[in-house]
Amino acid sequence: MKKWIPLLAALAIASPLYAQPVTVPPPTAQAPVMSEGVVRKIDAANAKITLRHGPIANLDMPPMTMVFRVQPPELLSGTKVGDKVKFHAEDINGTLTVTAIQPAH
Repeated sequence: MKKWIPLLAALAIASPLYAQPVTVPPPTAQAPVMSEGVVRKIDAANAKITLRHGPIANLDMPPMTMVFRVQPPELLSGTKVGDKVKFHAEDINGTLTVTAIQPAH
């Protein structure tokens, strides 16, 4: 039994592996997923835009032409019918909303 005492003493003072602190890096801000489209109509008075767009991955939406709300409405300034754009759309309280838009290169 005496030969086990040093081993038991070593195990008693050793820190368990699961008790080691784990540091997790803070989440990084990810760029919004951009989709491509062509501006078909702009309704600045109602902050809406009609886009013929390709797939919208983050909304699991196939290509189609549809009207989106634009938030903030200032995103429409400098955009005109016929422009090829990249945009980010989200489902905000059940309303599909463009939250970022830029010219496509």
